[in-house]
Amino acid sequence: MTTTSPPTAAHRPRTGGFLAPIRSHPLTSFFVLANVMSWIAWTPYVLSQHGLGLWAYRFPDSFGGGQILGVLPGAYLGPIASALLITAIADGRDGLRRWTSRMWRWRVRWHWYAITLLGVPAAMLLTGFAFSGGQVSAPSLLAISAYVPMLLIQMVTTGLAEEPGWRDFALPRLQDRFGPLAGSMVLGPFWALWHAPLFLTEWGGWPHAHWSRPVAFVVFCLAFNLVMTWVFNSTGQSLPLAVLAHVSVNNFASVLWTDIFPTIDEDRAMVATASGAVVAAVVLVIATRGRLGLDGPRRVVGEIGGRRADR
Repeated sequence: MTTTSPPTAAHRPRTGGFLAPIRSHPLTSFFVLANVMSWIAWTPYVLSQHGLGLWAYRFPDSFGGGQILGVLPGAYLGPIASALLITAIADGRDGLRRWTSRMWRWRVRWHWYAITLLGVPAAMLLTGFAFSGGQVSAPSLLAISAYVPMLLIQMVTTGLAEEPGWRDFALPRLQDRFGPLAGSMVLGPFWALWHAPLFLTEWGGWPHAHWSRPVAFVVFCLAFNLVMTWVFNSTGQSLPLAVLAHVSVNNFASVLWTDIFPTIDEDRAMVATASGAVVAAVVLVIATRGRLGLDGPRRVVGEIGGRRADR
């Protein structure tokens, strides 16, 4: 049996004060704050002519158009800003060092770059081929030339805005409490819920999108979240590789999909993407026996001060 000395006053977690609930419940605080901050920032975009049309305003077409100017500020104010704030309050400098260290883990085996950069588009090609009945067209030279630049842009927009929160902050805590499979299944619905107001805008096809599009998007988030967990764990919790997996989907869908599969409309494209994610998730869960790349015993996080206890 091993005993440890009680923490000194300098290292003992503070339990009182206004911030005590955040220190006691960092995950809950993160999910609430990420949604509230993003949703408030997205309200003008939702109410504008890009959304419900209750506000007679359109965002300028410059700098990427309404979706960039309307969506990106709220995205940055959500997961990444919330993760930074909650980590600083709940875990202090040591927690911030752990959180930021995962953002710079680029040194992973080369095949993981192949999986995220080539494997994800290849899987989407197969899915689109199946849903199009084999009706495939060659992409334009413009789309091909834009693929890599748009991937880099997606990394510093979508990837940087979201993944430091969902994968870097929330996933390790959820895995420590529930294990990789159950923890991922908890994270998936929150990831989907965060996007909900955007389905009232052009981002989600409003007002012409079929009801199946948001449903398929939720299914995609639940399933692809398991793929993201597998990549994150298998690369030693490398956030850059998780970002590449995420933005590879977005980039292929926005740059190449329409050119290659012109017979698949946007609603059916979302169903196809969700279906491909489900197949990939099922294969990975079976192949890894639910471990999704996580090694070692399951650990449970003590909520106050981030202390951990083995079970």
